[in-house]
Amino acid sequence: MLKSLFNWKVLLNLVVAIGVFVGLVWLTFRWLEYHTNHGQEIPVPNVINKSVYDAVKILEDTGLEYEVDSAEYNPVYKPFQVLKMHPISSSRVKPGSLVRIVVNPRTWAPITIPDVINRYSGLAFQRLDQVGLKIGDTIYEPSIQKDALLRVLYKGNAVNPGSRLPRFSVIDVVLGSGPMRNISIPSVVGLSVKEAKAVILKSMFEVGLVEHEDGSKDESDIIYYQDPAAGDVRDQGMQIDLWASKRTPAELRAKVEQLNSIYRMKVDTSLPPVHYDEVPNYSEPNYAPPVAAPVPKKEIPKPEPAKTEPAKTSAATGTKPAGTGAEKPKTTATSSQGSGGSSKPASAGNTAQPPAQKPKAKKVVVE
Repeated sequence: MLKSLFNWKVLLNLVVAIGVFVGLVWLTFRWLEYHTNHGQEIPVPNVINKSVYDAVKILEDTGLEYEVDSAEYNPVYKPFQVLKMHPISSSRVKPGSLVRIVVNPRTWAPITIPDVINRYSGLAFQRLDQVGLKIGDTIYEPSIQKDALLRVLYKGNAVNPGSRLPRFSVIDVVLGSGPMRNISIPSVVGLSVKEAKAVILKSMFEVGLVEHEDGSKDESDIIYYQDPAAGDVRDQGMQIDLWASKRTPAELRAKVEQLNSIYRMKVDTSLPPVHYDEVPNYSEPNYAPPVAAPVPKKEIPKPEPAKTEPAKTSAATGTKPAGTGAEKPKTTATSSQGSGGSSKPASAGNTAQPPAQKPKAKKVVVE
């Protein structure tokens, strides 16, 4: 086996293979050197603060490729002014190399209008301000959605959510002023279901129950009854129920009378109206605790000593002395009656007078 390896034919083939490999490598490097301009470099010109048109012309004259990109709009710089470049100026690159330049756009980048339709005005305004839109005029129109954003206007034209507008554009908004009160119900009897719905929505009312006589959903059926009745006064936003049929209202008179007995109840106005008296609004009494009356002190009077006066007697008249009311002893005088019937006073020496007695003091008790 070793002897066969040193055969001159094998060695010749090996030398030829090595020569072919070396030749291919040399040719490859020569081709790369020619294709990549090896050893040839040129400086990158400075195009910062130049307009994009001048920058492109300079790069083309230098033999460099370019790529233009726009940054966020900055009002400090001029529109289409070159703000950045890569590689930077004074760098050395091969001819035909790519230079990327960043340019200030002409105006703000367009933004997308968010979906704020039928949203409350406070939240809608906040969302529009976040995306960079300015609110101009606020227009109110009748709608059951009070303070809801109905439409967005730009330069007088309605724009839909998803449309793109320049940043910081001024837009007008249309808000709902709320439902109107005491509005007359429109008459839709005799119209088709489709026409009746359009009339009801135009009057700012809502379509309620739609009952078809045959149970179908054909909007060409004729309305033969409605509730509330035409001419009744309701607030906007109330529902109007409809009854529809393929027959005319004249052919459904019995059905209309039956519905009238249900939805058009007659009120007996012959009875006098009930009168309600308002309860007077009295102020709540302030109950104060009773004040106890002062108890009078019981005074016990001191007994006074009874005054006594000496008894006075009259010998001539024999009258009773004036006293305090107590009975006093009587005095008797001895008289001698004569034949003539005249009495004579007895002498003081002949008759003995008893001593006067002192009256007893009364005891007075005061309760």
